[in-house]
Amino acid sequence: MDRPWGSPDAATAAVRLAVRRVLSDCSPGDLVLVACSGGADSRALAHALAVEAPVQGLRAGAVTVDHGIRAESASEAAVVAADLAADGLDPVDVVPVEVVAGPAGLEAAARDARYAALDEAAVRHGAVMVLLGHTLDDQAEQVLLGLARGSGARSLSGMPAARGLYRRPLLAVTHARTRASCEQQGLRVVEDPMNRDVAFARVRARHLLLDLEELLGPGVVAGLARSASLLREDADHLDGLAAAEVDALGGGALARRGPRGDPRGRPLPGLAQGAPRRRGARGLAGLSPRRRL
Repeated sequence: MDRPWGSPDAATAAVRLAVRRVLSDCSPGDLVLVACSGGADSRALAHALAVEAPVQGLRAGAVTVDHGIRAESASEAAVVAADLAADGLDPVDVVPVEVVAGPAGLEAAARDARYAALDEAAVRHGAVMVLLGHTLDDQAEQVLLGLARGSGARSLSGMPAARGLYRRPLLAVTHARTRASCEQQGLRVVEDPMNRDVAFARVRARHLLLDLEELLGPGVVAGLARSASLLREDADHLDGLAAAEVDALGGGALARRGPRGDPRGRPLPGLAQGAPRRRGARGLAGLSPRRRL
C-alpha cells in the first residue's frame, strides 16, 4: 500500500510498524486517539498514527493534557496541539487539569489526572482505542523501580501492552528510535523540564539505567524489559491457575451467590474478599507440579 511522506527511515519505519500492528484490531471508521505530550516518544507515535490510520480506513485524533504545573504549560500545549492538527489529526483536544499532590506525590497525582482526562475524552468522542507513548526504556525504568521496592512478579511485569481502551505500541521500541524518528521527519519536540528533575524517582531511575549500561555493558535496558515480558506471562499463568482453583473451591460463585462467598454470605475459608486470586496464585506457586495440574 502506498503511504504518505515517502519511504521512511529505519527509526520511523519501526514506529509505524508498531502502530500498524495495533491498528489491525480496529474496524474501518473507528476513531483512535493518541495521548501526546509533545515529547519525542508521543510525538513520533502521533505522527505515525496520522500516517497509518487513513491507510486502514480509520479516523485519528489526539489529546494533549495541560497539567498546569508550570507557567509555560498552557502555551506549550497549544503548540503541541497545532502540530498535531497540522499532521491531519482530528479531533485534537487540549484538556487542562488540576493537579494536587497527595500522599503518593506530585507525579502520581499528575498521572491520575491525566488518565481521568483521557478516559473522559475517549468517551466524549467515542474512541475505540487510546494510544500511549511508553517505550522499551520506560518499561525498563518501571521494572527497576519495582525491584527497588521489592515487588512481586505482577508489579515487576511492568506496563501491559493493552488494558481496556489503552494500547502501548512502542514497548519494544527504544527512546533513541523515537527521537531519531522525530529528527528524521523534522518533527518539533516539546521537552518537559520535569523529565530531567532528579527530585522524581523515575528520573533518577533513568540516570541509573544509563550508568548500568556503561558499567555492565549494553543490553541492560532491553534485558529488564524482556524480564517484564517473561514475568507477565508467568503472572498471567498463575492468575489463570488461581482462578480455576478458586472456582473449584466454590469461589466462582462470589458475585452470583453472596457478597462474601457462599450462599449465606459467609466468606469461604482462606479467601478474603478482594484478594482471592492473589492469595490463590501464591498458594499455587508453592504446589508441586503434580498438584498444580
